[in-house]
Amino acid sequence: MAEAYIVESLRTPGGRARKGGLIDIHPADLGATVLNALVDRTGVDPAAIEDVIGGCVSQAGEQAFAFARNMVLASKLPDSVPAVTIDRQCGSSQQALHFAAQGVMSGTQDVIIACGAESMTRVPMGSNFMLHAQAGVGTGPWPKSIQNRYGVAEFSQFHGAQMIADKYGFTREQMDEFALKSHEKAAAAIDSGAFKEEIVPVETPEGTFDTDDGVRRGGTMEAMSQVKTLEEGGTITAANASQMTDGASGLMVVSEAALKRFNLTPMARVVSMAVTAGDPVVMLEEPIPATRKVLEKAGLKLDDIDLFEVNEAFASIPMAWLQAIGADPAKLNVNGGAIALGHPLGASGTKLMATLLHALKARGGKYGLQTMCEGGGIANATIVELL
Repeated sequence: MAEAYIVESLRTPGGRARKGGLIDIHPADLGATVLNALVDRTGVDPAAIEDVIGGCVSQAGEQAFAFARNMVLASKLPDSVPAVTIDRQCGSSQQALHFAAQGVMSGTQDVIIACGAESMTRVPMGSNFMLHAQAGVGTGPWPKSIQNRYGVAEFSQFHGAQMIADKYGFTREQMDEFALKSHEKAAAAIDSGAFKEEIVPVETPEGTFDTDDGVRRGGTMEAMSQVKTLEEGGTITAANASQMTDGASGLMVVSEAALKRFNLTPMARVVSMAVTAGDPVVMLEEPIPATRKVLEKAGLKLDDIDLFEVNEAFASIPMAWLQAIGADPAKLNVNGGAIALGHPLGASGTKLMATLLHALKARGGKYGLQTMCEGGGIANATIVELL
């Protein structure tokens, strides 16, 4: 089977939803910023790009009507470049990477961009599944057949995160401590310039936006303890959950033939990919079996992996993953995670990959593993080898 290579992996800074640095940027323009940067930094002829696979969760409003194609039309890529928008919830752009790698590995394509964009300011989370209320008919995404089968009126990620916290016995204090460390690691990464190579600055009406603006410096456990819980009697709060964020990210995947044709130096090789599904009610525990599966497919052991990126949708998710998998906590989310840096939904998959690859490079690592929980009880997992 042919190999799939990543030649560049980039992201915009994360802007806090509704009050951050990207609120004035149309999401298609946000995605186009990354597409342009990928072409500029690789030097690949944009007309040679055979597809753009773009992740987006809230496909409504400014993110509707063939959103990934609109990112292409807003960019310097020619009209001849096709695009498709996919939704695997929080793992949408990680799945975009999988589809791109599979296209190259199959031998049917040579140059593909996998990307994602989400403006949680301009297209609020959940806006795409509330249309039945406006129409005055229907029950939303879950028909009675699903509600009756699982005994719930709807699937709630907030409730799933709380169920996981309860299952693993995590206290609020433990989750707040994990969250506080995420902010501390992210602040240290910003101060050291760790994100400099992976970030594409965005030009806004207010000037150049080039730094994640959701990181809270000088936080304390006392301050975090004052935040209200999301469920009465629960332990999950906004302080130990990911931030709503605007952002875009992307990477270019190419074949060996494209490496030679465009004189490219590969950044990494896609080693193994997996996607699994399980309980849609608990929902967010699935990165655990996905990790086991992707390691088995790669023929690697846990100790072979130098760095892990596990999306911090809620603190309970990576904490449960650590406990179940038995990974070294010092290798996990070394530059902070979504609790501090934000979770721009459809952009988070390739965002985490950009951070993982650049962190591997900075630390002289070889193998990296990325996984994230996704709505509906699904999870993607990817192993890459830095070259």
